[in-house]
Amino acid sequence: MTDEPTGGAGAEAKRGGHPRHDLAPLLNAPVRLSVVAALAPLDKAEFAFVRDLVEVSDSVLSKQVAALEEAGWVEVRKGRVGRRPRTWVALTPEGRAVYQRHLAALRSIALG
Repeated sequence: MTDEPTGGAGAEAKRGGHPRHDLAPLLNAPVRLSVVAALAPLDKAEFAFVRDLVEVSDSVLSKQVAALEEAGWVEVRKGRVGRRPRTWVALTPEGRAVYQRHLAALRSIALG
């Protein structure tokens, strides 16, 4: 007989503990989680599109995107469409991976 747990909660302990340990603290803020969720299915999105989808002001979105960019999870590109300046945001590969782990942890916690 071994001391190793099998199945259920024991299997979670064997893999590294409670699934909450896979949550990304930066994504605990609802706006940041909403931004990442909005970007997840897209290659990139215009700043205004994300702002409207998440229902926040320019300044709130800018602050949250800056935090995600500093973490290396979001990339910001500036350019022009005709004469109009535009800003695009996109998840980095690391940002996508962190988001997927975060979602998996939430599902595991919620579904047991």
